[in-house]
Amino acid sequence: MEEFLASYNPRLYAPVAVTVDVVALTVRDRRLHVLIVERGVEPYAGSWALPGGFIKPDEDLAEAAVRELAEETGLDTRPAHIEQLASYGAPARDPRMRVVSISYLAFAPDLPDPRAGSDAAAAVWHPVDDLPPLAFDHGRILAEGVERARAKLEYTPLATAFAGDTFTVSELRLIYESVWGTPLHAGNFHRKVLSVPGFVEGTGETTESGGVRGGPRAKLYRAGDARLLHPALLRPSREEEIR
Repeated sequence: MEEFLASYNPRLYAPVAVTVDVVALTVRDRRLHVLIVERGVEPYAGSWALPGGFIKPDEDLAEAAVRELAEETGLDTRPAHIEQLASYGAPARDPRMRVVSISYLAFAPDLPDPRAGSDAAAAVWHPVDDLPPLAFDHGRILAEGVERARAKLEYTPLATAFAGDTFTVSELRLIYESVWGTPLHAGNFHRKVLSVPGFVEGTGETTESGGVRGGPRAKLYRAGDARLLHPALLRPSREEEIR
């Protein structure tokens, strides 16, 4: 091995840079929001993009994603949920050189207001259903990040993290509607939630008052011990596909 490395010449191969890009999602005002930055430098200065940048030689990919998120947006607290999303390596995706991007999905409640830093001129939470054009291929990356987040609510109890320590089924439904971007039938949703073992558990308590029409007080629930939802809570469009 030592003899091989002594004769190995990396200059024989074309240089390729590696970056990380972060799709940071949260729910605000009952709408799914993504964290985007206004680029302060070329290429695409003045355009909006996902936070990200080049990895350092001595850091892991996930570490680079958390660092770039902190440097460009001021979110210096590691999100409760962050996972690798996908890789993107089209030859012309970056006008500077051949750049391969490893994207990450950060999806968590109560993420704070961002503060622009590093080479970002501004950083904001923006509704995903009303976005300006994004630089590079970040529109594609965002679309795949949103789809991953929506799928996670089908198969995992992640939505309960957005609902607080205790919640009603109606409040949980609002989380699903915000992330999935579609209204849900209240009765069907209630039935499906309570049919999934370990998804939620009753607290034995109710809300202090009834609904806006003076109805009965709603039961309060907390997150159960399930790690995966079986059966899954499929989106209406997905239910049609499976049928």
